[in-house]
Amino acid sequence: MFRIIRFFVLEAVMLILIISGCVYSDLIVYGLGQAKGQVQLILNTRSIVEVMKDPAFPDSLKRKLELIAEIKKFANDSLGLKHSDNYTTIYDQHGKPALWTITASEPFRLKAKEWFFPFLGAVSYKGFFNYDKGKKEADALAAQGYDVDYGGVSGWSTLGWFRDPVLSSMLNRNEGQLADLIIHELTHGTVYLKSSVDFNENLANFVGDKGAQLFLQRKYGPSSGMYEDYMHSKSDRKIYNAYILDATTRLDSLYKSFKPGDPVSSKEMKKMEFIYATIRGVESLKLFHKHGYMSYTRNALDEKNAFFMSFRRYDSKYEEFEKEFNEVYRGNLRAYIKGIASKQ
Repeated sequence: MFRIIRFFVLEAVMLILIISGCVYSDLIVYGLGQAKGQVQLILNTRSIVEVMKDPAFPDSLKRKLELIAEIKKFANDSLGLKHSDNYTTIYDQHGKPALWTITASEPFRLKAKEWFFPFLGAVSYKGFFNYDKGKKEADALAAQGYDVDYGGVSGWSTLGWFRDPVLSSMLNRNEGQLADLIIHELTHGTVYLKSSVDFNENLANFVGDKGAQLFLQRKYGPSSGMYEDYMHSKSDRKIYNAYILDATTRLDSLYKSFKPGDPVSSKEMKKMEFIYATIRGVESLKLFHKHGYMSYTRNALDEKNAFFMSFRRYDSKYEEFEKEFNEVYRGNLRAYIKGIASKQ
């Protein structure tokens, strides 16, 4: 249910572009703004070593920070994910997102809007540390006819450019969610393919899920409440994701049935009828936490195609990865990660 979208900081790229000339002036302005936002965030972090000695910092949150350190050690030592100084500092968000992102799609075709960044290639989302600047661009895309999603994110990776901090909002997650998130993010620092957002995000989702299961089994045991809660959540996600991905395929077929001369109003009506039917259909799914998923699906009323595209970006390749994981790597996650990383 939780969308975790990464943003990659481009300071060195910006310097190269400045030297190259003004042909990329818009990108330079954007990149420098993002560099400023990232630096401000880093300057306002606290060392976790310092926080752990602070008597005013709640003990319950200190235990979460200790858990993050355990998860990271497990990811490095047992899964072979790259060592880094990530998650050794913490940033207090004061209840607000630290970063907002735009994703967008054409209105009658499931085709994502893409932005091109040197070295990173085509990326189907764009991040902003300044809410108003991002909102202005999101509104401009909506005025051009795009279906747009603009909102805060719960985590991102700078791919080793900076020391990624623990965000204070992460500490609201339970043990399984936290393990999934941290391993997901560390996967991005180990494997990243240029211009392959769908592959990168689907892979991190897969490794985050499998890694979280292994961590919870090792720390708490397979009969523990933490592990059982995570597996119930996993069951819900699997059922729900399959439902939305099937709906995405059917929505794609609906768009392909439209004729060039069909009135926009007619196409929009059929599109919205489909979205309403998709939302109602969640009621029939056998989920442990149905209410949350029904509420989440209502986002499709505003985000429209951008909502459905996010599932292709994050959840469409799980079965493909699992097949390779089991058949080629015999269910060995460390070997699987090493094998995938060697193909970069």
